[in-house]
Amino acid sequence: MASASLQFFAFILALFGVFGDITATLLPNWKVNADVGSNIITAITQMQGLWMDCTWYSTGMFSCTLKYSVLSLPVYIQAARTTMVLSCILSAFGICITAVGMKCTKLGGDTDSKSHACFAGGVCFILAGVFGLVPTSWYTREIIANFLDQTIPESSKHEPGGAVYTGFISAGFLLIAGVIFCTSCFNKQPGAGVYPPPQHHFPSTEQESNAGYDLKDYV
Repeated sequence: MASASLQFFAFILALFGVFGDITATLLPNWKVNADVGSNIITAITQMQGLWMDCTWYSTGMFSCTLKYSVLSLPVYIQAARTTMVLSCILSAFGICITAVGMKCTKLGGDTDSKSHACFAGGVCFILAGVFGLVPTSWYTREIIANFLDQTIPESSKHEPGGAVYTGFISAGFLLIAGVIFCTSCFNKQPGAGVYPPPQHHFPSTEQESNAGYDLKDYV
């Protein structure tokens, strides 16, 4: 019962991780312009994401421009696009597989089949968490490196946006859920299956008794 409750808790974490992963992939605020120097008095907030660049004005207007050219993008943005999409796909597969393999559901067949399905879903969550953690870390590193570069003007410096933090938290949720599923699927009772129950066979005694019975019949 405790294992089923733990799996349900991991499933809720995985759901939050999936929704956060998809949200972080689509949000345009992976990095925002830094409020340093002359940028403090500006009335424009510039945001850059994986798929579009957006500008928010103090008047309330909002405009976005899609990034149509893939080859013109920096390498870390191309890698972030690929890994975040893979993370979303793997986490969605993990949700479907663990829903079948969880102990609190009536799907998936016998106990062994449900355990293997649950373990496969946990592996999907772990891979999704890794694929979500790599681009957010790389993207953050590039932002910090450009911010500390003295040759870059202050108007071109940026800070990590909300999408990066959402990606970090979602990757953590997926990793925790994957570890819980992988460790809770194959819990067995102590001593079960290790030492088979002793079996006593007395073939010689049975044969002697049968032989004696047969001789008495012929007397």
